Amino acid sequence: MSLATHSRQPSLPVQVTGFVGRRRELELLEELLSRARLVTLSGPGGVGKTRLALRAAEAARDRFPDGVHLVELSALSDAALLARTVAGALGLPEQESRSALEQLVEFLSVRQALVILDTCEHLVEECALLVERLLRETVGLCLLVTSRQPLDVAGEHMVPVPPLPVEDGDGGALALFEQRAAAVVPGFAVTEENRAAVRALCARLDGMPLAIELASVRLRAIPLQGLLARLEDRFSLLTVRRGVPRHQTLRTTIMWSHDLCLPEERVLWGRLSVFAGSFDLAAVEAVCSGGVLAAGEIVEHLVGLVDKSMVMRTEEEGRYRLLDTMRELAGEQVDAAELVELRQRHLEYFTGLAGRWYDRAFGDEQVAMVSGLGRERANLRAALEFAFSAEGDAAAGARLAYVLWPYWLCAGALSEACYWYDRVLVAVPAPVVERAMAVCHLGWFRSVQGEREGALGCLEAAGALAAELGDAGWQARALMGLGMQRMMAGDAAGSVRSLEEAAGSLAERDPHMHLLCLVTLCAAHVLAGDLERGLASAGRVLQVLGPDSREAYAQGLALYLMSLCRGLLGEGAEALRLARQGLRLTQGLRDQFSAALGLDLLGLLAVGEGRMVRAARLHGAAEAVWARFTRPLYGLEGLLVLRDQTLVSVEQALGAERFELGFAQGRAMGLEAAIRLGEQDGDAVAAAVERADLGVLSAREREVAGLLAEGLTNRQIAERLVISKRTADAHVEHIFAKLGVSSRAQVAALVVEG
Repeated sequence: MSLATHSRQPSLPVQVTGFVGRRRELELLEELLSRARLVTLSGPGGVGKTRLALRAAEAARDRFPDGVHLVELSALSDAALLARTVAGALGLPEQESRSALEQLVEFLSVRQALVILDTCEHLVEECALLVERLLRETVGLCLLVTSRQPLDVAGEHMVPVPPLPVEDGDGGALALFEQRAAAVVPGFAVTEENRAAVRALCARLDGMPLAIELASVRLRAIPLQGLLARLEDRFSLLTVRRGVPRHQTLRTTIMWSHDLCLPEERVLWGRLSVFAGSFDLAAVEAVCSGGVLAAGEIVEHLVGLVDKSMVMRTEEEGRYRLLDTMRELAGEQVDAAELVELRQRHLEYFTGLAGRWYDRAFGDEQVAMVSGLGRERANLRAALEFAFSAEGDAAAGARLAYVLWPYWLCAGALSEACYWYDRVLVAVPAPVVERAMAVCHLGWFRSVQGEREGALGCLEAAGALAAELGDAGWQARALMGLGMQRMMAGDAAGSVRSLEEAAGSLAERDPHMHLLCLVTLCAAHVLAGDLERGLASAGRVLQVLGPDSREAYAQGLALYLMSLCRGLLGEGAEALRLARQGLRLTQGLRDQFSAALGLDLLGLLAVGEGRMVRAARLHGAAEAVWARFTRPLYGLEGLLVLRDQTLVSVEQALGAERFELGFAQGRAMGLEAAIRLGEQDGDAVAAAVERADLGVLSAREREVAGLLAEGLTNRQIAERLVISKRTADAHVEHIFAKLGVSSRAQVAALVVEG
């Protein structure tokens, strides 16, 4: 399975401004990425390390059949979430009970991928440990790191990123200034008349790209000669400051731009430092207003900061961010007491935001909730981190963690949920309702992950604490968790008893948990072999939600379970309709478990129709997703047995060779294509898959396939394409896997047919 083929994550970000210079560095990176496994771009903030890394990675994309992936670390402050952040960027599920590091090692051990770790200097020790482990236990992984300092890891190849040269040339500082200046002053060009002034300005800025961009934007209001004069004044005033010259140059330039802002803009810039990642206007108005900043005037001052390039617009409309260097300096403009107050308001705002989403978490806006809170993930982490700090409010952090549970569940972020509930238990040791909440949800999420012993201990502790507090609602929630834990452990009958009792108590106390209790009860009935009661429980879920509901998580699982029941009862047409309805609903959540479950279910139904090739492809596509999990279907024995029996029947019907071909085609087609195959009738789609076998290959792999068809050996292919023999071997292996073939002759036949 290819990372690039199956990841639901976006590709490398599109650069909205032109790239200037760096020819020598790009040539060096091209050579290093063909032979080295760890390359670190080092240099001061604002020198352009990230842009250079993205440019080099894009150029090297064809060398990495399993994809090129960017991991942005600038907004991450909690080192404990480092491995999880990397795993998330690679599209690995967070529904696992094993550690994210174990997932990463296993997943990357058999893949040839390039991973960019961007902005490591604030987590340099943790990044070094992670990189050492990944390099030690993988073979085809290449890491491209950007950092202000080396990781000091064995095998690290350093590429210093210097400022741009100030002398004339297409790739120098003057070219960058000209490009950026033309964006704010249409028609601007470096001419014989102004060349000396531009060169002097770029020299004063040491050729630092960020400093040049900040200065060039001022041309909108200040003529070139005036710009140079003001900058000279600023530098002469600050020559007594100490520090690394190029760091000091950037600081001086930023603070010069800061001083040219309006007083209110300066205040706002400092206050924006409390945000992590990106943010929107509503958040800025809520967190940053007060004193000289009236809420109604925030938008005007924010636009002013954007115009002066002190704040950046993101690719997503209506959102903004501070560059890392900007955030550091902005934070220095706020005194300690005010910073604590701002972080408290930041915590209150995002608790309120999450609470508003919580109220409608299992309604028509559920997909919007997952998307909306997903955009705020860095800010939510920052708010929780502050809450559990010495200056924070642990009870407030516990409340935020509580209202986030539907988001973490529907987004599949189970590991992160467990991490924060563990933090609550450390911060809230007293026997209070916040602790009961945390230990109950920790047990519940561990049950979903299949971590049976840890889940049982938490849920028993939650029930005991709820009884001590006299809280019937939390007793019912703990009982529901125990019912789920018993189902995961194979005690379907015991699970049904606990869930039925819990459902009666939850109906009036907690509609969200009551709904999930009904879904779990449906699954328990199915695993117990009572299909009619399973159908009845699923019907209750749909009845609670209503006939026109667009809720995806609970309804999607209920539809899948109803489909399974109908299929096992021999009602194939109705089962297929329900399965496709569930698949369409759940895809808005981008939940890998639901996708794999739906594809497996559709494969089972295809067997009932006698369409074995379709079944092999659908099960192969599901297997590509299950490969990311420790166990398919969370290890539920009844479902695993049914799946294995289905695969055996398909192989017997097709024969081993045809089964392996169809299964391999399913694994290679990619999740989006597999979902389209599942949603449509199948015959026309299947024919299209057969005709488009070469379409599953990357551009480089198609080129290699053509050379295979010419009869070239792997070494000859390497020489023809000027790549290493190891890279050629990897391309050939991936071509065989994606096309489901075992010989060069089969590849040649497909090339000729194509």
